[in-house]
Amino acid sequence: MIDENEEKLYGILEELQICYTRHEHPPVFTVEEAGKYWKDIPGVHCKNLFLRDKKGKKHYLVVAEHSKHINMKSLGERIGGERLSFASPQRLKDYLGLESGAVSPFGLINDKDKAVKVIVDKDLKNSAYLNFHPNTNTATITLKSEDFFKFLDWCRNEVKYLSF
Repeated sequence: MIDENEEKLYGILEELQICYTRHEHPPVFTVEEAGKYWKDIPGVHCKNLFLRDKKGKKHYLVVAEHSKHINMKSLGERIGGERLSFASPQRLKDYLGLESGAVSPFGLINDKDKAVKVIVDKDLKNSAYLNFHPNTNTATITLKSEDFFKFLDWCRNEVKYLSF
């Protein structure tokens, strides 16, 4: 069953003329759980971390290839000396309109104030296809990487590309 947040995303992808393939699966809350359902899905699978600075004034969405280790202390230093931690489920809901387990760059469609800064793994640009949750943890969508970056441009959030 497709919920309102997922339906809204598909409308935007259609408007941007972005093709995707939707793959349904049981709810997953971690990359490890999701891995059980990826064997027949082509492309790079991504993990998405919603983080905040120590004061809770700045929020970051980190998008990286699923197997890469993200050192939060090092990442914080690389983006300006920030001390980072995971944002709460309430902040995730407030900023991206998402529930825990469904963190996705597609939640940026709900960030009206463009308050969330996006940090993207540079290596994703070298992938033909990328996979993300479509604002729900009961599906994965596959799309061309250039279409994902087209979507990011459309969002108009600040984006920084880093190597992990």
